[in-house]
Amino acid sequence: MSEITYTVTGMTCAHCVASVTEELGEIAGVTDVAVDLGSGAVTVTSGQELDPAKVRTAVEEAGYQLVG
Repeated sequence: MSEITYTVTGMTCAHCVASVTEELGEIAGVTDVAVDLGSGAVTVTSGQELDPAKVRTAVEEAGYQLVG
């Protein structure tokens, strides 16, 4: 089990949270996505190591930017 927290910029509302959660949830192996709108922290839990490029792509598909 892997749990990694990322910082995502540009989220301003519940719709933003839903979009990021949906895109990240579609990555193979992801079991949970928790978003803190105020801080931009996005914690992704998965049953396997995730490819950072896939995480970045999913966030960008939702219309936001992954910091770092």
